[in-house]
Amino acid sequence: MNFETRCVHTGVNKDTLYNSCTTPIYPSSTFYWNSLTSHSGYDYTRSGNPTRKALEENIASLEGGIASYATSTGMSAVHAAISLFNPGDHIITGNDIYGGTYRLFAKEFTRLGYKFSFVNMGNLDEVKAAITPQTKCMWIETPSNPLLNLVDIAAVCEIAKGKGITTISDNTFLSPYFQRPMELGCDVVVHSTTKYLNGHSDVVGGCVVVKTEEHKQRMYEIVNSSGLGCSPFDAWLVLRGVKTLGPRMEAHQKNAIAVAEFLDGHPAVSKVYFPGLKSHPHHELAKKQQKGFGGMLSFDIKGGRPAAEAFFAKLKVFSLAESLGGVESLIEYPDTMSHASMTQEARRAGGITENTIRVSLGIEHKDDLIADLKAALG
Repeated sequence: MNFETRCVHTGVNKDTLYNSCTTPIYPSSTFYWNSLTSHSGYDYTRSGNPTRKALEENIASLEGGIASYATSTGMSAVHAAISLFNPGDHIITGNDIYGGTYRLFAKEFTRLGYKFSFVNMGNLDEVKAAITPQTKCMWIETPSNPLLNLVDIAAVCEIAKGKGITTISDNTFLSPYFQRPMELGCDVVVHSTTKYLNGHSDVVGGCVVVKTEEHKQRMYEIVNSSGLGCSPFDAWLVLRGVKTLGPRMEAHQKNAIAVAEFLDGHPAVSKVYFPGLKSHPHHELAKKQQKGFGGMLSFDIKGGRPAAEAFFAKLKVFSLAESLGGVESLIEYPDTMSHASMTQEARRAGGITENTIRVSLGIEHKDDLIADLKAALG
């Protein structure tokens, strides 16, 4: 089946009693056994639940993995994926990744004895130079959050495989509709399902997708023993949302292209970060490894924080809020919001300044979005 058809139908036909056309919610925390040695396939919801399993089947199909594990939040998915490794292991990642991921790596996992190098992953020489005998993972975030820098997934995976290094890609920004890292050689994919996969800003969740039997078994053990699985109701919400992933992503992208073109060259804007623009340094790479440009963009407003505060105060359609990927358009200030957990030094090293503004384009009419921005920019 084609992608859009799998979005709608994979993981759905679970009700053999009444033939429900939607996946039922199984809120039960426990399931009775037929005997001391047999049960229906489920015994306790932390270890597995039919509704969560349906979502996992769906996402695994969309990403091209053999299994997926739905977690309680995007950050618990990141935590589960890094738990594939051990204290003392070295992990290479970008210096411009999501602030919450940076915080988890630089504070919590570093405290536990893991080693991290935050580099410019768009520079393959810098990636190669960071490799040590202890390097076990390359963590790829592309496009990066919030500056939409791209990493050549296939090239990084080739480097990693030559050294026996596992590659993990955070595919949240594009979703499997626009990018499938496993097809480019990546071993593991993570998502914050809160974002585009759910798409309605009414649930938090995450997932880890794997493509080898070894990672399948280990990831099940991590999620089960750590209690990281998402609730049945949250799984049902994401499964409902993913049905419209294809048309939503097209609508997000249409608006992002229109807004990026409007902002590009606006006298109050010094720079636009959107790979769909031909002026973006990674435009050709985006066309090569992505099937679209997505619904996210960032821009630098002239005048720093005072100008940004005045701009935000005038917006009527856009909501000043963190998160992304919902049907409504959101806008935020990374310096004090999504990336506040990074030190200022780390933010500046990653290219995030007091001028940076991140935008998640919803599915409203593009003319209304542009009119709102135009009025606010003055």
